[in-house]
Amino acid sequence: MFTFLVRRIATIIPTLIFVSMLIFGLQQLLPGDPAVVLAGEDRDPTVVAYLREKMHLDEPLPVRYLYWIKGVLQGDLGESLRMQKPVLELIMEKLPVTLELAALAIVIALAIGVPAGIISAVRRNTALDYAANAVALWGLSTPNFWLGIMLILLFSVTLGWLPASGFVSPFEDLKANLAALIMPAFVLGNAIAAVLMRHTRSAMLQVLSSDYVRTARAKGLSERSVILKHALRNALIPVITLGALELGTLLSGAVLTEQVFTIPGFGKLIVDAVFNRDYAVVQGVVLFTSTVYIVLNLLADLAYFLVNPRLRG
Repeated sequence: MFTFLVRRIATIIPTLIFVSMLIFGLQQLLPGDPAVVLAGEDRDPTVVAYLREKMHLDEPLPVRYLYWIKGVLQGDLGESLRMQKPVLELIMEKLPVTLELAALAIVIALAIGVPAGIISAVRRNTALDYAANAVALWGLSTPNFWLGIMLILLFSVTLGWLPASGFVSPFEDLKANLAALIMPAFVLGNAIAAVLMRHTRSAMLQVLSSDYVRTARAKGLSERSVILKHALRNALIPVITLGALELGTLLSGAVLTEQVFTIPGFGKLIVDAVFNRDYAVVQGVVLFTSTVYIVLNLLADLAYFLVNPRLRG
């Protein structure tokens, strides 16, 4: 396992370097001069010159990248000129919000997708199978922003059961916190549940036709034991990887969902930063979420390695 871990880390380091170069390079393609935008309506030449010097905009592109990456390696992601706060501090403020939303969405997705996939595979070509596939197709084809608006109209405007938007810290009021996040979490979890259902069904169908499952049935084991103890354990191996990747996607910020429900997470932070030409925030948030995504991918590979005995051999 140690050799496997070292080999994976050796591939991650150049990947992170390439990602950082890509993020920094693409950032420069955004239209407009950030110094002019931040200088305000007066656009005082002295202020513009000061901002250009502070942001190293008067330096060549490779030099600006080296300034930035040097700070990143020292734990300094830059400072938001719009909000006058370190980017890392802004990330730490938004991370708990997005983390909680992502965790709730994954729980909902697993609670719906995995059982639906198992039932669909076990009851193949029955009404339950067709119903599960229809629900999965609906989840894959329904836009998140449209589903969010429909849920707001139903549960907030019509029924008045849940708040339409906003966020309340769980340390202030746990009940209000869950009420505010249940709809956006369901919107995000719904789409992921459809993907998990399809993958779980496909993996279960493959495993149920394997020799060791037929042997387990021939030994007289109950169908419940065959499905849960023998088939499900192996069928969930690819689902582990998929779940980790989907969690990484959620942590990168569900932009549309957070905008619809006015959730102050990574999605709203990066949208505001792009509109305000706050380059340091955009670069810092994208680099942070990219790193988290790559690390989650590594953890998924490790989990895959641990639960699959053939890889350990």
